[in-house]
Amino acid sequence: MNELQLLGPRAYGEALGSAVLKATAEDFQVDEVLDIPLSGDGEHLWLWVEKRGLNTEEAARRIAKAAAVPLRTVSYAGLKDRQALTRQWFSVQLPGKADPDLRAAENDTLKILKTGRHKRKLQRGAHSANGFTLRLTELKADQAAVDERLQRIAQQGIPNYFGTQRFGHGGGNLVDARDWALRQALPEQRNMRSRLLSAARSYLFNQVLAARVADGTWQQAQVGDLLAFTNSRSFFMAGEAECSDPRLGILDLHPTGALWGQGDSPAAGAAHDLEQAIAGREPALCDWLAKAGMDHERRILRLPIGGLTWHYPVPDILQLEFVLPAGCFATALVRELVDLVPVGQTDSSCAF
Repeated sequence: MNELQLLGPRAYGEALGSAVLKATAEDFQVDEVLDIPLSGDGEHLWLWVEKRGLNTEEAARRIAKAAAVPLRTVSYAGLKDRQALTRQWFSVQLPGKADPDLRAAENDTLKILKTGRHKRKLQRGAHSANGFTLRLTELKADQAAVDERLQRIAQQGIPNYFGTQRFGHGGGNLVDARDWALRQALPEQRNMRSRLLSAARSYLFNQVLAARVADGTWQQAQVGDLLAFTNSRSFFMAGEAECSDPRLGILDLHPTGALWGQGDSPAAGAAHDLEQAIAGREPALCDWLAKAGMDHERRILRLPIGGLTWHYPVPDILQLEFVLPAGCFATALVRELVDLVPVGQTDSSCAF
């Protein structure tokens, strides 16, 4: 499956050119934002870890092995990319035990930057945001056009698509999810089950968002929409008054789309009709998600870009710095600017 099938149309027109992302790990840097003060004591050792070319699950295995504890006692807030330079928190449960020597976990791909004790383990989804520093290299695009689009994005946000990485190479996770859904069965392996259920929900959400980008309503509240604040999981119904709420205009309040699960969509009006129509195209996936015990949740359709700044260290490199809520994809921003091409495959004859 291609990108357009998995995501949907861009909000601001065609790509302005091309660039390379992740030529090196330093080109994609992520810092987890976690506002939890450590108590200084307790049975959980928290670790602030820098990793390079290593995914989160591999890092957790390394830490567990070095600490001589079961993998299940190592926790983290969220998954981070392998091909990146990332800094994130882990916790290790050590009841009645002293701090272990974790030097065996460290090498060029993993460094423990600081540690501290806490009374509770790190929960999934505990981080509030991620800070990004992205460097787009081999940039072939007109700088004035890029600057203009970035200014629009800073003012208006972007569609909050789940990135293609959620669906695996060539959409393989979605293909596998559909196969399991047709059989109405679930993989026994927990990580695989979670990955495929997430791919199915993300795809259905992206289809709803794609339809609203196409008709221009992704930034607008409609009567019957369910509205949510940027960093809130709760939502409320939009009536006539709510559709004129000034917080919509300052990118604090947003319409939402369905993360499919048990029950009918709680939206009303046109939003409900659209979500039911999308669900009607994929009845096996929707039934599978419901039978798996997934609850119906919501996700904001519009993604505000916090603290967006940019500059050009040299003419063919664009460096972006910004903050996104947890669970949102930096590549959704890049996609509104340029097409990404694999390292070493840019066309030197192309000029903008």
